[in-house]
Amino acid sequence: MASQEILREEPSRGSFINDPKVRGIVFQAVVVIVLVALVWWIVQNTIDNLTRLRIASGFGFLRGRAGFDISDSAIAYSSDSTYGRAIVVGFVNTLIVAAAGIVTATIIGFILGVGRLSHNWLIRKICMVYVEVFRNIPPLLVIFFWYSGVLSVLPPPRESINLPFSSFLNQRGFYFPRAVWGEGSWLILVALLLGIAMAWFVARKARQRQMATGQQFPVFWTSAALIIGLPLLAYALSGFPLSFDYPKQSTFNLTGGFQVKPEFLSLYLALSFYTAAFIAEIVRAGIMGVNKGQTEAAGALGLRPGSILRLVVIPQAMRIVIPPLTSQYLNLTKNSSLAIAIGYPDLTATTGTVLNQTGQAIECVLIMMVVYLALSLLTSAVMNVVNARMALVER
Repeated sequence: MASQEILREEPSRGSFINDPKVRGIVFQAVVVIVLVALVWWIVQNTIDNLTRLRIASGFGFLRGRAGFDISDSAIAYSSDSTYGRAIVVGFVNTLIVAAAGIVTATIIGFILGVGRLSHNWLIRKICMVYVEVFRNIPPLLVIFFWYSGVLSVLPPPRESINLPFSSFLNQRGFYFPRAVWGEGSWLILVALLLGIAMAWFVARKARQRQMATGQQFPVFWTSAALIIGLPLLAYALSGFPLSFDYPKQSTFNLTGGFQVKPEFLSLYLALSFYTAAFIAEIVRAGIMGVNKGQTEAAGALGLRPGSILRLVVIPQAMRIVIPPLTSQYLNLTKNSSLAIAIGYPDLTATTGTVLNQTGQAIECVLIMMVVYLALSLLTSAVMNVVNARMALVER
């Protein structure tokens, strides 16, 4: 009976300090208090310094007249615009170069990644040399290479290089025909959006059909017909409202058309080719991470090497590729801030000019930090959604 009473007794608890839950709560509370005190000290110290230097704080300066020109603007801007408008111009320029660079770097990177595993010795070595060269050079040096070593040595405008579709390339950039939208041209845009939506619907149904029956559907050609054919049909039905302004050579320069300046070209090409080297290694690792038995099984079923790569290897490799690919997209977006070295008016350059004119250092730096943080979080969110859709789901 005595032994049973001893067994029924509750185990003795340790001291209050040795309780792991209590220690965890205490440590977290101490960390929070320290962080709050540190932030309060930084803010108070900043306010005191601004007061001592008689520098006004706040974002009211964004409504002031900018008074400076921006060489490359995708939206309407003049020296009479506000500081806020100038920062928006830089933000739009950053978005354009980042989006274009991500698309181009992904295409080049996938081609190089597959090429590094090619059975052709020459292709494999060329891809290897490209990757080893570009990924071991600082991105700023790559930008200078394109700006000073390639584009600056092109011929002058009077000796421009003639390219297809009435385009020209010279020291001052790339010139190509500019679209002139007439009345009723909105129908073309509607048709393009409709074509993209229908192509997505066709691709989704084709995938469901292939998963259920194994039968393939010509998704690429069908999507191309929808995306190209519907706008052309709308163009004809609306009375051909779209025309083109072609660039023409004059005595000293080119007139008409649309000009892509060398600063944008240098940054775009540098970011694309530099990031593509890292994407190529990610793609190569993803392909090598797919079990070799998958390739052998597909070959035993009679599939050709191209079909094996497209239908068996790449879909499985994407589950390995997408997470590190997100990091490269983020790096490319943040590396666009190096544009200030060649005078391209991105977010960093325009905000830096505003900072120099207004002296609102804290506000300008805070704007840049918030914008880049928002872009990074948005990119990560989109890629997380893509990664979740590509994740392996057990049946």
